[in-house]
Amino acid sequence: MRVGVSQHTPWVETSDTGDPEGIEPKLIRGFAKDLDSDIEWTESGEEQLMEALERGDLDVVIGGFTDQTPWEEFGAVTRPYTEEKRDGKVRKHVMVVRMGENAFLVELERFLMEQGGTQ
Repeated sequence: MRVGVSQHTPWVETSDTGDPEGIEPKLIRGFAKDLDSDIEWTESGEEQLMEALERGDLDVVIGGFTDQTPWEEFGAVTRPYTEEKRDGKVRKHVMVVRMGENAFLVELERFLMEQGGTQ
């Protein structure tokens, strides 16, 4: 599974010395395990990752995205899998997958719902 990651603590924490950590990489590792799949991580900025997703170079992009993400034209957004309450606002978190990968999207959403949220 090819996963794009963009730094957004605590959702995704990148480092120069290893694989990303945080809430979403942990979820993706569990999903990959369910699929018996290895993960190839790609770290970059959101714009570059979304362009790679649109080209088909990535399967999913994570980075603390909410259901208000401006990147919907580049990929299919999962249903919100958890909510975060901060500054009096509720933010519903999503991940972005490659357009046209409906089976993958459904499997990811199923997995995320089974996790019962992360917050």
